[in-house]
Amino acid sequence: MIQKWVAGVASRTTLALVLAGGLGAAVVHAEDVSTIAILTPEMGTDMGWNQQGVDAAKAAGEEKGVEVIVAENLGYGDVRPTLRELGEDGAQLLIAHASGYNTAAPEIGEEMGIPVAIVDSPDKMTEGKISDYTASGSDGSYLAGRLAAKMTRTGVVGIVVSGEPPSWNNMSAAFAEGVKAENPDVEVRYAVIGPAAYADVAGGKRVTETVIASGADVIFGQGNGSSFGMLQAVETTKATDGGKVYFIDVIGDKTSIDKGFLLSSVIWDLKPVYGAMIDDLKAGKYGTQNYDIKLSDGSLRLLKTDNIPDDVWAEIETLKGDIVSGKIVVEPKYDAESVHALVKTVDAN
Repeated sequence: MIQKWVAGVASRTTLALVLAGGLGAAVVHAEDVSTIAILTPEMGTDMGWNQQGVDAAKAAGEEKGVEVIVAENLGYGDVRPTLRELGEDGAQLLIAHASGYNTAAPEIGEEMGIPVAIVDSPDKMTEGKISDYTASGSDGSYLAGRLAAKMTRTGVVGIVVSGEPPSWNNMSAAFAEGVKAENPDVEVRYAVIGPAAYADVAGGKRVTETVIASGADVIFGQGNGSSFGMLQAVETTKATDGGKVYFIDVIGDKTSIDKGFLLSSVIWDLKPVYGAMIDDLKAGKYGTQNYDIKLSDGSLRLLKTDNIPDDVWAEIETLKGDIVSGKIVVEPKYDAESVHALVKTVDAN
C-alpha cells in the first residue's frame, strides 16, 4: 500500500543528479529536496515500530516542507519493485524501515542513484548513498530494567523478543543490566518467539505465557506486531503469586488500548532522526554520519503511567539525570551472545 502525504506547501520538482568522483554517486542539491519515502513491513498503525516510523517521517516532512510517500504493509519479502516504483515517483530519499530491507534498498539506491536509509547496518554507511539509523534504545532500556526490578513482587522479570536483531539485543542487554544494577537478586528470564517472528501475535501470547509461568511478573516485550500477543498474555495470565503481571513495551505508546497492565514503554521518537537526514541531504552531507536517539533531547524516553508510584518515578528520573550527565554509562551491546550471558533462557517451544 503506497500513500502520498503532502507536508505544508511542498511541491514536486525534478530530481537533479550530478556525478561525484568516479563512482557516479548521486548528490541532491538543497533546492531539489522535495520528496522522501518510507517503506514499512507492517501497517503504520501498530503503535510500535511501524507507526513510529510513519508518524516521524510525516512530522519531519511537515517541519522541513517536503512531501512524504508512505509505502506500508509490504511484508518482509522482496521490496525491490516497490523501491523502484518510489524512485520513479520522485522520492529523493528511500527510508527502508526494516532490517530485512538492508540488501534490497542499497541495491536499488545504487541502481537509481537515490540515497537510502537503513537500520541495523552501521558499517554500510557510504557517503552520498547510504546512512544507517540503528537507534540505540539502551539508555531507556536500562531505566526500564531499573523500574522492573523496583516493581517486581516475585523477584523474577522476563524479556520476550520476536527475534534477535541488533536493536533488540541492545535493549535486552541494557534492560538486564538495569535489573541487576537495581537488585542483583532479581532473576531475568528470556525467551525468543522465533528468528523473525515480528508479526506473530499468537506466538507472542504463547511465549509470554510460558515466561510468566516461569515466575516473571514484569515482562519487557520487543515484538512489533507480536507485542499485541504479549499484551494479551499479560492481561489474561496471573503471576505465580496470584497477582497482576505488568508489561513494559518498546518504541510506541499503547496507552490508548491498555486495560491497566501497561507499566511503561521505552519510547522512540524518530522525528529528529529523519529531520537530520533531510538536513544532511540538503547540505550535501548525506552518508557521512549514522543517526541515533537520546535521552537528553527526548527522542528517547520512558513512558510514565499510573501504574508507576510517584516515588518510584522520582527515582527513575534521578537515574535518567545520572545517565544524561555521564555518571552512569550504558555501553551498547548488539550481539545475542551478550544478552545470553546476562539472562536465563526459557525454552518456550
